[in-house]
Amino acid sequence: MPVLVSDTSVLIDLERGQLLEEMFRLPFEFAVPDLLYARELAGPLGEQLVALGLRVEVLTPTELARATMARRQNARLSTPDTFAFAIAKSRQWTLLTGDAGLRELAQAERINMHGVLWLFDQLADGNHVALERLHQGLNIIFTHPRCRLPAHDVRRRLVRFAQGIG
Repeated sequence: MPVLVSDTSVLIDLERGQLLEEMFRLPFEFAVPDLLYARELAGPLGEQLVALGLRVEVLTPTELARATMARRQNARLSTPDTFAFAIAKSRQWTLLTGDAGLRELAQAERINMHGVLWLFDQLADGNHVALERLHQGLNIIFTHPRCRLPAHDVRRRLVRFAQGIG
């Protein structure tokens, strides 16, 4: 089963949209670096994610060196984000991120990458979640003051999901 390594932004968006459990219905395994887990997910949310199947991955020394180099060269990236980058790069896993800087680095390094809207597409296309539920969840995410998703892409999906309801 393909493994997708996530940054925190994707998981926060899905939690906000109340779709975390549904994410684990997809035919993928989900992983985060151990540092990201410890710094940003530890506690009830992290425990819930692990119970749902989230893998917490320890970096190898080579991956740690790659993360350190990426952090030095990209000061705007957080250390947990560079850990996710290093795992995705060395293990040839797909990166899930909503962070613009991390997306730029992944593109430059030719790492397969997607964001939260791609996950919505996967949930819809595979009939893993009712379109009404996807519409509701995406609308919650989109109307949140910290939403950074591209408005045009979100609206297109909201229309698509609304047309499928009923």
